[in-house]
Amino acid sequence: MNIVIIKGNITKDIDLKFAQGSGLGIAKFSVAVARMKKDDPSDFFNCTAFGKTAETIAERLHKGSPILITGHLQTGSYDHKEGHKVYTTDVIVDRFEFIGKKEEGTTPRESIETNEDLHEMNDDIPF
Repeated sequence: MNIVIIKGNITKDIDLKFAQGSGLGIAKFSVAVARMKKDDPSDFFNCTAFGKTAETIAERLHKGSPILITGHLQTGSYDHKEGHKVYTTDVIVDRFEFIGKKEEGTTPRESIETNEDLHEMNDDIPF
């Protein structure tokens, strides 16, 4: 099972792009998550969201915004232009919640889920 839950603040404005052909929204951003001990440094997680989730995050959140993400880890690699292999680990956003103070057009703890999550929830209903 591959489930990740992080709560932190977005570290820079969201980079939203659209895939050629399909027009699928792809948002890339990072989230700083404080550790349990105050003296420990924060951890920084690269996150990627797709579709309507990506568009909503880019439209309504920005650098410094608090966010709660439920997702999964995805690893990958690519060849750097200098010829060495670079390994990556990203949190793929399946669901997120607006947290913190109310901002324009949002309600605290508003939850956004992907269609995939809604489909999975319907599978759990016994009738």
